[in-house]
Amino acid sequence: MPIQAVIFDMDGVLVDSEEYWWQARVEFADKIGKHWSFDDQRAAMGRNTVEWAQVMQERLQTDIALFEIIDQVRDGVIARLEARLPILPGALGSVRIAASAYRIALASGSPKQVIDKVMALMGLDRVFEKIVYGDDMAHGKPAPDVYLETARLLGLEPSDCIGIEDSANGLRALKAAGMFVIAVPSPGFPLLDDVLALADRVIPSLEAFSVELVRDIDAANA
Repeated sequence: MPIQAVIFDMDGVLVDSEEYWWQARVEFADKIGKHWSFDDQRAAMGRNTVEWAQVMQERLQTDIALFEIIDQVRDGVIARLEARLPILPGALGSVRIAASAYRIALASGSPKQVIDKVMALMGLDRVFEKIVYGDDMAHGKPAPDVYLETARLLGLEPSDCIGIEDSANGLRALKAAGMFVIAVPSPGFPLLDDVLALADRVIPSLEAFSVELVRDIDAANA
């Protein structure tokens, strides 16, 4: 069956918020006299809230409670989003283009408060047919749970869907779910070749997204 739905990730795909997550985590680490590296950030990207907080707790070797890590980092991200929403090039246009030919959904590992804030600020809160929160899943990305749930809610098979992701954990989640994959590497956080190899197509930004691109992927796998 042809691809019927396009599923968007949020952080690093629609908004350049990965930089805000990076800044908020560095700020938290600095407060406790620790260092947060790019490798640490890659390990946390794409995961659900509890899981990225666990990554921080482990990598920073701190006994600070998970809820305190979550609250401080999340609040730091939301404050930055409210000050300036960094919508990525082609983000709004790509959602409109996708919606012109396919059903569309959002599947994000960010905290619900962050997702709802961004969707409201972008005016997309009533555009996506389904918004699926990673925090509602037993396992965050790279596990496929959030994408399998999105397909279920759409009433589709995973193979009927194509997902757009920026992070290694996100690409692995899409692949594990059995969906087609478009990679849009997040600015400032390039992906390794073995991760890019998971994608059916790699594009530099959502400005390169089109219905024809999805159809080409579909035809190549028919």
